[in-house]
Amino acid sequence: MQRWLAEKKPDVLFYIYNDHITSFFLDHYSQFALGVGDCYAVADEGGGARKLPVIKGHPKLAQHIATGLVADEFDLSYFQGKGLDHGVFSPLSVLWPHDPTWPGALVPFQVGVLELPVPSAKRCFNLGKSLRKAIQSYPEDLKVAIVGTGGLSHQVHGERCGFNNTPWDMQFLDLLENNPEALTELTIAQYAERGGFEGAEVVMWLIMRGALSRKVKKLHQAYYLPSMAPIATVIYENAADDPIDETIADYRARIATQWLGIEKLEGTYPFTLDRSVKAYRLNHFLHGLIKPEFRKRFLEDSESLFEEAALTAEERDMVRRRDWRALIRYGAIFFLLEKLGAAVGTTNLHIYAAMRGQSLEDFQKTRNAKILYSVAGQDAGKKDWDER
Repeated sequence: MQRWLAEKKPDVLFYIYNDHITSFFLDHYSQFALGVGDCYAVADEGGGARKLPVIKGHPKLAQHIATGLVADEFDLSYFQGKGLDHGVFSPLSVLWPHDPTWPGALVPFQVGVLELPVPSAKRCFNLGKSLRKAIQSYPEDLKVAIVGTGGLSHQVHGERCGFNNTPWDMQFLDLLENNPEALTELTIAQYAERGGFEGAEVVMWLIMRGALSRKVKKLHQAYYLPSMAPIATVIYENAADDPIDETIADYRARIATQWLGIEKLEGTYPFTLDRSVKAYRLNHFLHGLIKPEFRKRFLEDSESLFEEAALTAEERDMVRRRDWRALIRYGAIFFLLEKLGAAVGTTNLHIYAAMRGQSLEDFQKTRNAKILYSVAGQDAGKKDWDER
């Protein structure tokens, strides 16, 4: 596999994996989470992060893939600023050289397979088909390799801990190559029965397989069971071009349909993934205002917080001046601006008026009721504006 990657020299790896309750906790656990950030660090899983360099992301490709998958009715969440755990870096560290840096970029795709209900095998396979169209239609010339991960038969909990089933693993690999549709008919319970509960995560391989042609050429396969989970590797390449049901031009037009013309709306700044990535540092800083201690420090010594957050001179200036319209134009999302407003003791109505370039008095003349409100609750940030 190292040799194949060295020969093919992919620009980007689209990396399908599952997080192990490291960066994706149970307070918000998505079935499909697409990494849209510009870089990814190694997550600390309890004993210190592995000594591996940060790997670059590819936000533009990720945004294009997101647009395509959503247009095909796959509901996604998006992430950035999160570390990636051993689900990514254990395989990647032995596949790609990384001293001093990685040779390409990564678009991680986290599949929530640990908390039932989880995506079915059929849904994963169909998502792979959609993924193929998205990657093939990307307008820039990029080499993309799709990496499917997940252990074959294994179980790590309960009295069945240590379960393996090598005959099933061999059958799975054969079907994956020659008849993946048969694998889509199995339930998660059947995967767990045959391959162990945690081994049911092999449905992630079907995303990779769905993104390939119906017939594939297998260049490599290896299997080794040293302890708890098999170490299995396989390389497939497309063997033939499948019939085209949609031209690239038609596909690009279709996936853009929902947003067509939105750029013509005056005074409107849609919060796109592009803006989200650009302004992530600023929005992350503003999100800190939901924490009382951060709010207190912000009100007492905002400059030290600016420094810790590494805000740019432009970002610091906009926050200092409470330049609401400039912040929106830059990429701040409004619902963090209202948190800033609440923290400094102003109201949503003051912010709305500033967005329009009006005084509060003039803006209130355009409203049916002249009221003031904000998202502030009980603390000093609310001040006395609601008593006037």
